[in-house]
Amino acid sequence: MKILFAEDDRDLSNAVKTLLERNGYQVDAICDGEEALSYALADAYDGIILDWMMPEKDGVTVLKLLRKKGLSIPCLLLTARDAVEDRVTGLDAGADDYLPKPFNANELLARIRAMLRRRESYVPDIASFEDLSLDKGKNELRCKDKLVRLTGKSYLLMELFIENPRIIFSVQQLMDKVWGWDADAESSVVWVNISTLRKKLTELDSDTEIRMHRGTGYSLEKRDRI
Repeated sequence: MKILFAEDDRDLSNAVKTLLERNGYQVDAICDGEEALSYALADAYDGIILDWMMPEKDGVTVLKLLRKKGLSIPCLLLTARDAVEDRVTGLDAGADDYLPKPFNANELLARIRAMLRRRESYVPDIASFEDLSLDKGKNELRCKDKLVRLTGKSYLLMELFIENPRIIFSVQQLMDKVWGWDADAESSVVWVNISTLRKKLTELDSDTEIRMHRGTGYSLEKRDRI
């Protein structure tokens, strides 16, 4: 099981990392909220432990951003704040559990085990086309035994394509549906993100492709193998 642990107190961070590794977990330990967000979006974790008070971004802000992006990774929030209203704030932000500081090592391990059991009972929301499947909770695109993590607009584009295979979308339609009516982005960002997705499909060795229809737009199609 792989855990992301974000805590700016380095002594506590080292102690908890050692505790978790001795109990069989693989741990990435980082010290600020900005890193926590980047790591969570870039890798596949089974669970996240976030300290509330961190530099750059606090734990609650990081958690809200992850939930907004559709990541359902279970999260345990650590904090010295133990007022009822603080617990409510953390849980409403998307935390699965809340552990006040200081905490007992055995209680921390028990809460992590409970958090991961809930993940194991998670029923994923999957969209599929041909040999591709997109796990919307984890933002993972799979093909056979390979997978890649998608983030940001690339994920939203793939979600649109895989839910509407063979439908041709114009650049303007893609801008409207993914970037929104009021977006200030240039239409070139569509090509940039489609280029990213094409590289991912090549990496997965998928039998599908995002096909360009000259003067019309783009669609997700089964690749014509020669």
